[in-house]
Amino acid sequence: MESGDEGLYEVLDLEIARCRLMTAGTGQARAGHAAKIRVATKFVNVARAHYSSRGIQANIIKLYGAMELAPIMDLADEIVDIVDTGNTLKANGMQPLEHIADISSRLIVNKASMRTRNQIIASLVERLATAVASRRDS
Repeated sequence: MESGDEGLYEVLDLEIARCRLMTAGTGQARAGHAAKIRVATKFVNVARAHYSSRGIQANIIKLYGAMELAPIMDLADEIVDIVDTGNTLKANGMQPLEHIADISSRLIVNKASMRTRNQIIASLVERLATAVASRRDS
């Protein structure tokens, strides 16, 4: 999502490592849509598109690591990060605000390899899809 899908095919959802990409903050209401907010994230492109689609001006700050510390240190008003249980957010006085996307591990293949090694890749994808389906059914 962050780097776009140029040159890649997403061929299979492996249905593992499920979580959510969300905005999060301290729970204080945004100062209206006209106000510019500061957002810390390592998902700069996704965050920019998300806030823009809602008409919110966001100054996106690229950070890595413990994103939850950005609002505590007054570096950002909100964060965009991957959330599993939400316990880390809660421990840092934050709460999930807006759901951006469901996330899971995916098998991707570059387009050139898909054309030149289609049979090998198709065989691998079929075996992996069978394993995913059998895990789902058990």
